[in-house]
Amino acid sequence: MRRRNVKNAKQRIENHPELVIANPKEYIGKWHEVFNNDNPIYLEIGMGKGKFLREHALKNPNINYIGIEKFDSVIVQAVEKIAPLNLINIKLINVDAEELLEIFNANEINKIFLNFSDPWPKNRHQKRRLTSEKFLALYEKVLNGTIEMKTDNRGLFEYSLMSFNNNNWRFKELSLDLHAIVEDEEPKEIITTEYEDRFVEKGNVIYFVEVSK
Repeated sequence: MRRRNVKNAKQRIENHPELVIANPKEYIGKWHEVFNNDNPIYLEIGMGKGKFLREHALKNPNINYIGIEKFDSVIVQAVEKIAPLNLINIKLINVDAEELLEIFNANEINKIFLNFSDPWPKNRHQKRRLTSEKFLALYEKVLNGTIEMKTDNRGLFEYSLMSFNNNNWRFKELSLDLHAIVEDEEPKEIITTEYEDRFVEKGNVIYFVEVSK
């Protein structure tokens, strides 16, 4: 999908240094100092327009949230929706996930969210998938906790399950229809992304898995 350019995106991002960390590599091993507390740190990779992260931060003030998004044209939309809320438990980083080890120390992250990542359907692009062996090795080094993944793409989900299994991640929870209504059960409170809302409205099935090492 071609992403449209957003006018003055870089400048608009730079207008919010209280929210967007301009030089994240300077803070490796110091993220608790950035937040000025010892609360758990949750990381969303590929945060899109920020709805998921924003709602999490509002509901959970005792958890710190970091969102990574490599596209200026996307992260600027998240910045301008989150900044007016003056949340002190959320920071954004405009980088590629391949740079994780230059930004976070071992065990510095307590949970990783992978929401509706690009499926990269062609076989020659497998290594670009955020659940490929290459990326799982990065997560393992910075993570002291679990990964939660959501997608509407069956092919990516099946690939990811195999990748987690082949790389010795343990399955904690799995759903083949996250939004299914189960009779006689209280509806689950699910914090959704913009994409997720659209997919659910269309009747698409949402797949979910949580894993740990």
